[in-house]
Amino acid sequence: MKPSFDILIVGIGGQGTVLASNVLGEACIIEHRSVRSAETHGMAQRGGSVESHIRIDGKFGSLITPGTADLLIAFDLLEALRYRHYLPAGGRLVVNRHLVVPTSVYQQGLAVPDEESILAALSDLDVACIDAAELAEEAGSSLSQNIVMLGAASGDIPLRPETLEEAVRRCVPPKTVEVNAKAFRLGRAAAGERGAPAP
Repeated sequence: MKPSFDILIVGIGGQGTVLASNVLGEACIIEHRSVRSAETHGMAQRGGSVESHIRIDGKFGSLITPGTADLLIAFDLLEALRYRHYLPAGGRLVVNRHLVVPTSVYQQGLAVPDEESILAALSDLDVACIDAAELAEEAGSSLSQNIVMLGAASGDIPLRPETLEEAVRRCVPPKTVEVNAKAFRLGRAAAGERGAPAP
């Protein structure tokens, strides 16, 4: 049996990847579960890639080995493609229907990728594609897309949904608590009531 449940959250600087990983860490603390995490920021401040590794109940290091993640949460379609090698074939991917085209694509005159071609390249995975921007606007703020995505992935995470929502309330700024709590619930509803894996 695998000793930990490994989640990789990926996105672009400014999308709230680190906050999302903090929410998961707080939820583990609430449930008295061990958790190890690590973030790599790189050129995040300039729109670069950000990845957060979260290992629930793990006994070893905080970095996930490629090909072994249990869940990949991607805040951008291209980031899902960039990090898909962390999942085994058939692995679970929850991805935002959002695409930031890197400047280098335009500079080099390359073809701009589209959603259909990216999803085709991810067809060997178990994919849930979520329109987080629309749901975040419905919740009251476009800045809550990261929490929408956590809600959408919550059925795949071995933590109680009420624990995750409480962790959201503890981790976001006080004036945004209700917006983010609503964003979490909307994301969860959009992905369906998928049963969480056993702890």
